[in-house]
Amino acid sequence: MSWDDNFSLSSFFILLLIPFSFSLNVITTDRPIKDAGDVLVSEKGVFALGFFSPGNSTRRYVGIWYNKVSERTVVWVANRDNPINDTSGILSIDATGNLALHARGRGVPVWKTNISAPATGNNNHSAQLLDSGNLLVFNEDRAAAWQSFDYPTHTVLPNMRLGVDRKTGLNRFLASWKSPDDPGTGEYWYSMNLSDSPPQMFIYKGSTRVWRTGSWNGLRWTGVPEMIPSYIFNITYIDNPEEVSIIFSMIDPSIMSRLVLNESGLLERYTWHGDYKRWVGFWSAPKDQCDFYGHCGANGNCDNSAAGEFECKCLPGFEPESPRDWYLRDGSDGCRRNKGRSVCGSGEGFVRMAGAKVPDTAWGAVNRSVGLGECAAECSRNCSCTAYTAADIGGGGGSGSGCITWHGELMDVRKFPTGGQDFYVRVDAIEFAQYLKTQRSGDKKRKVAAIWGSLAVVVLFVTIFLLCWLLMKKRRGTGKGRDLKHLFSSNRLSSYDNSSSGKTFHERETTADLPFFDFSAIAEATDNFSFANRLGQGGFGTVYKGVLPNGQEVAVKRLAKNSGQGIKEFKNEVTLIAKLQHRNLVRLLGCCIQHDEKILIYEYMPNKSLDAFIFDKAKGAFLDWRKRFDIVLGIARGMLYLHQDSRLRIIHRDLKASNILLDFAMNPKISDFGMARIFGGDQIEANTNRVVGTYGYMSPEYAMEGFFSIKSDVFSFGVLLLEIISGRKNSSYYQDDSVNLIGHVWRLWQEEKALEAVDSLLGDSYSAGEVLRCIHIGLLCVQESANDRPTMSDVVFMMCNDTALPSPKQPAFILKRKYGAADHSSSTSAGAGTSINDLTLTTIGAR
Repeated sequence: MSWDDNFSLSSFFILLLIPFSFSLNVITTDRPIKDAGDVLVSEKGVFALGFFSPGNSTRRYVGIWYNKVSERTVVWVANRDNPINDTSGILSIDATGNLALHARGRGVPVWKTNISAPATGNNNHSAQLLDSGNLLVFNEDRAAAWQSFDYPTHTVLPNMRLGVDRKTGLNRFLASWKSPDDPGTGEYWYSMNLSDSPPQMFIYKGSTRVWRTGSWNGLRWTGVPEMIPSYIFNITYIDNPEEVSIIFSMIDPSIMSRLVLNESGLLERYTWHGDYKRWVGFWSAPKDQCDFYGHCGANGNCDNSAAGEFECKCLPGFEPESPRDWYLRDGSDGCRRNKGRSVCGSGEGFVRMAGAKVPDTAWGAVNRSVGLGECAAECSRNCSCTAYTAADIGGGGGSGSGCITWHGELMDVRKFPTGGQDFYVRVDAIEFAQYLKTQRSGDKKRKVAAIWGSLAVVVLFVTIFLLCWLLMKKRRGTGKGRDLKHLFSSNRLSSYDNSSSGKTFHERETTADLPFFDFSAIAEATDNFSFANRLGQGGFGTVYKGVLPNGQEVAVKRLAKNSGQGIKEFKNEVTLIAKLQHRNLVRLLGCCIQHDEKILIYEYMPNKSLDAFIFDKAKGAFLDWRKRFDIVLGIARGMLYLHQDSRLRIIHRDLKASNILLDFAMNPKISDFGMARIFGGDQIEANTNRVVGTYGYMSPEYAMEGFFSIKSDVFSFGVLLLEIISGRKNSSYYQDDSVNLIGHVWRLWQEEKALEAVDSLLGDSYSAGEVLRCIHIGLLCVQESANDRPTMSDVVFMMCNDTALPSPKQPAFILKRKYGAADHSSSTSAGAGTSINDLTLTTIGAR
């Protein structure tokens, strides 16, 4: 025997001593999985099943985890409460056709599926892991006899049911891990409660309720107003004689998303972000004190919208159960009916509670065959009925259908800052009379305000200007400053001494911590508003560059004395921007109201506005595709902040290229909030007879009917996105059958030539797939129907994730027409020529 033969033989024996590991795609009776590195992998490699030790533990478990992410994320555990202390575990199909986990020294399986049908002995049983993360066990006929999706642990995956099978009694619920090192059944669980009418889901700690979803109202859980239809998820709720369950699925199956009940009792949704290589959380519950079940006790209403105020209040018709202990016990004792008053006599009625999380349906009853009007009558006839609401608001028509009535305590009610659902609380005759009086008074006040509001504003600010004029006159005579509380409820006056100029530069903090500047100092900072310092012309005035005494560069917006922006718009812009803080919103540094001057002082943007770049062939070359994409994403994030993430819901109403400013690093900043509107509570749209904005950016429902909403801003964003990609104004004239850029891009899209719309300055430096995706998103944003357009949250998600996108429908405003002289504007913006895009509309006869 040669040396080579000896080496080969010895190598063979050495290999026999090394544990052999391999990947399988199926487990059969003769192919088990051992705790020696063996792994069961789904067909496309999305999920894997095998043995693992969590965290710092050395105990061994069989689990399923994501196979394509950089960090092991376990979504299901077989033997969570029965770990193995060594690596002797074997997962195999036993003689009964069940999948069983055995370990050395154990006479019975550590874990086993519960298939009860007897095996025939033909050895055709198998187990397979699907790309959905579902582990299936097949019988000899290749029919699924068991699945892991029926027995979730702490994670819900797409297309997995949570709820109860009414026929078999199977309850699919989540149970938290004990700790990151121990996947054993923890103290928190998330489960459907069928005893409630209609059913609800709860997070429990043991037997104590921690958080409640509320009932299903046809659109979402009533306690989860954020659960809105989107381009990201589909939500399916099933309630029939066979089952009650809820399922979420991904529009794009390639996106990895999961819902987890963690060991602290927090329900969290995560999505895998490939660029950041980590899980990104974007929803969780409970979030605040009002989310915790029964925080304000029976018949209490939790409302934490007012900072500094006690969040617990009693519902109408109720008073604190223990008045002396109401604050000491944080309202948890709840409320009782007002003493000495009856709700079962005559004259009682119902008070509307708007934008609420409706009460726990444990004391409820549902009747889906009646409408809301019949529901009110039914509740009125029954003295034990304490409240009612619509059971289903998903069918449209305003008031909803079906009826939920409560016959007992009204538990776990809260006021949502946005969203929520209306319900109606029974009150006694005295309370109801007061409510009606308040309603009538409110209606009268609103009518009077609508008639005299404009006059009142004018009178108020004329008075303010007179006072300011007198104060400034007195200051000039005495040389002493004076507190100008009349303007913005000032708290204190301070001064900045510019010793080099010998001038005192006064600034006064407003309630929004916004300084008030003297006009003389602003004039000096801008060299008396010299033409050399002029940055551009806006719809309401001119913008100048200025330098404050401390050397800080600023942009000074001086409103024209005859501009369309009056005191109301000026005050709106000041108070609004002062409350907004986001990296993609321009920062307001101060203001000036003196004589007939109205001036805003902003942070200085050295690169001026976006239109000066994208519509200029020389400057446009400085914006490659990557920078344009970053600008678009920054604008989208700024708009998302306005619509959803700020304390106020802001509708900008004049989003356009000239209102996007660029800082020294070309980061975008949304500006010009003079036309913005604040939405409150559950308000999602409004209408006006005074349509403001810029032709070419306005949505059809706003331009033609005066209706505006967050979807109006989405339309404007879509136009802006297409302009940035093409380097052309929306209202430019085209030689084809299109009236504007939207129509031009739409025609190219239908002909599968969309890349022909790309700005020629970009050359071949862009990613065709990424640009096509952005064009696709832009066309989704400019669809004619507001309901078809995505939200800004959807837009940001679609831009940051490679999701499948729905087909866009025909956009608005693309029909050919001839322009007249009235279509053009003489106003210009910084760095741009005359364009119809720069015409700011202040009044249109909408109807």
